[in-house]
This record gives sequence, C-alpha cells and structure tokens, in this order.
Amino acid sequence: MIPLMLDLMGRRVLIFGGGDVGARKAAYFEHEAEVTVISRSFSPDLEGLAVERQEADLSALADEALQALLAGAFLAVAATPDPALNDRIGRLCAGAGILFNNAAGEAGDVIIPSVVRGSRYLVAISTRGKSPAVSRYLRMRLETEYADLDRMIELQEEMRSVLKEIEPVQEERSKALWKILSDDEIREALAADYDRARAMAIERYLHA
Repeated sequence: MIPLMLDLMGRRVLIFGGGDVGARKAAYFEHEAEVTVISRSFSPDLEGLAVERQEADLSALADEALQALLAGAFLAVAATPDPALNDRIGRLCAGAGILFNNAAGEAGDVIIPSVVRGSRYLVAISTRGKSPAVSRYLRMRLETEYADLDRMIELQEEMRSVLKEIEPVQEERSKALWKILSDDEIREALAADYDRARAMAIERYLHA
C-alpha cells in the first residue's frame, strides 16, 4: 500500500452498518463526500451528521440487491458486526472496481488513517490496523507538541514569498527557511505573538 490523499468532493461513499463503528466512519467522510449509511438500525452518534440514511436488513439481501446499492459508489466501507457479510460486500466491490475499506474481516484496498488536522496541514497516521492505540498516541503527541504548526506554516509561506523577491538562489532560500523553522525562539514567539516571530525571522535570516 502507498499513502494517497484523495479529493472526495461530490463522490459517493457508502457505509454499510449504522452502529458506533459506522458512525465513526461516516463522520470521517461527511465533510467532503456524499455519504449514505445503510443499516437496519442507526447509532445516536449519526445525529447531526450530514449523511443520508437508508434502512435495510443487509444480512437478508442477495448479491444482486447489494450490487444495486453499490451502483455509482466511489468507495464503500463495511462496518457491520458480521465479518462474513463485510467480506461479501468487499468481493462485490472488487468486482465492480469500487474502493473498499473493511472494519472487520478480510482487509480491503483502503485503510482509513488516524488524522491530525490543522487549517493549513493534514497528517495521516496508520499502523495498517496492527495497533490503533499507537496511531491514537502519535496523533495526540502531534496535536500537543505541534500546537502552533499552523502559525509556522503561515510564517514559512510569508517568508518564502519575501525570499523569492530578494534571494535569487533556491538553495539559499531553502537554508533560510530551514533556519527559521529550527529557531526555538521563533517557535516560542509564534505561540503568543505572530508579528514578533515574523520580525525575528526577518531580522535574523532575511537579508536583501
């Protein structure tokens, strides 16, 4: 497997299973994709999510009925408590060329990672399902230790634009940006005063 980031805007994502696991999967996709949750019953955690619900007893459906549900889907998630049913959905997805994630059963071709998200960055973490606890631990450490990462990215973006105007050599621009990133005092200043951190970066590392 290789990591990719996909634009799912307007894409149809199906979640088979409306329990707690299905609700978590739906919450992951609902901000971008068109999500439909198909289940006999639905978790209260689905309340307030921008998802469509479709009631169906999945275990009673024949393959033809499941294939009809899958029509037009870009990605499907099997999140029922029945691994055999999940695997059956996975086989149908493989036959139809639909990306598939399996919450319980044979692994699909998509892994849903733990995500650290800022306004200017996105980090995905996965242990390939071997240890969700480690993924969660890494996410929490990143959120704690790099709480001001958005501000550093903003500063880097601004300083990069300035450097393009005053420094013609790419290697020298990269060195200056790396020094700003590595400067502990600038990082500490960012937490409280962006303008002060900006002034320090210009004074120390930008030279016309």
